[in-house]
Amino acid sequence: MNYADIKQFDVANGTGIRVSLFVSGCTHHCKGCFNSETWDFDYGQPFTEQTIEDIMSYLEPDYCSGLTLLGGEPFEHSNQKGLLPLLRRFRQKYPANRYAEHHRDIWAFSGYTFETDILENMCKKWPETSEMLSYIDILVDGEFHEDEKNLKLHFKGSANQKTIMVPESLAKGKTILWTPPAS
Repeated sequence: MNYADIKQFDVANGTGIRVSLFVSGCTHHCKGCFNSETWDFDYGQPFTEQTIEDIMSYLEPDYCSGLTLLGGEPFEHSNQKGLLPLLRRFRQKYPANRYAEHHRDIWAFSGYTFETDILENMCKKWPETSEMLSYIDILVDGEFHEDEKNLKLHFKGSANQKTIMVPESLAKGKTILWTPPAS
C-alpha cells in the first residue's frame, strides 16, 4: 500500500485535532474529487512499519482527538490489508472506550456505502473488512456527488453522504447517524 500524505494537525476531517492518513488508490473517480491524484495506487510513498511508528507518535499528545483515514479509498481491499496493522496498534494503545482517560477515536471516509457495499458485499467477501469496521468509530460513506455539493455540511462534501456511528450501527443492526454537537 502507498499513502499520499499524513496531516499531523488536521481539523477538517473529524472532530478535534486529528492525525489524518491519506491512502493512495481509489476506483470511484468521483467527478470534482478534491484529491484526484490519490486515485493512483502507486502515488506517494510506501506505507511501512516506520510510517506506523510515525503516526503512533503523532497521536500521543493530549490534544489529539484521534485518527482519520481517507484518500484515496481506505476500503479498497488492498488498502484494508495495508491499514490493519496500524488499526490493530491503534486499538491496542487506545481502546474503543469513550470514557477512557486517553481515548482516541477513528474516523474513516469512504466512497462505498455502509449498508450495501461494505456490509452486504465486502464483509461477506473479505475478513479484513469486518475487522477494519470493528476498529472504526465514525464512517462517512458514499461517493462525492458534485451536483449535491454543500459546503455547509459537517465533515462531508455532498448531501448524499452519511456520517455513521459504526459500533452503534453494528450493535443495533441498522444505520445510526452521527449528528454534530450543537454550536
